[in-house]
Amino acid sequence: MATYAQQMNRLKRIIAIAGKLIAETPKPKMGRPAKTTRPAESTGKTRVRRTGKELIAFRRMLKAERSKGVSAASLAKKHSISLAYIYQL
Repeated sequence: MATYAQQMNRLKRIIAIAGKLIAETPKPKMGRPAKTTRPAESTGKTRVRRTGKELIAFRRMLKAERSKGVSAASLAKKHSISLAYIYQL
């Protein structure tokens, strides 16, 4: 009978410790955490979206510069575009 009472006391102690741990943990917040800064705000540049005739002219210009031997990395840096965009042309 003594072992049963000891087991019950240990279980009660475990339950009390678990209750304290649950009470101490912060409650989770719903949803996604908000972003602190946007990439455009941190770099100071805004995204440029080219459409229509301007886009066609830009692509032609990129192809012409690439055929002249200008490196893709320098074009990407100069025009703020990715290397993948240049290579897919």
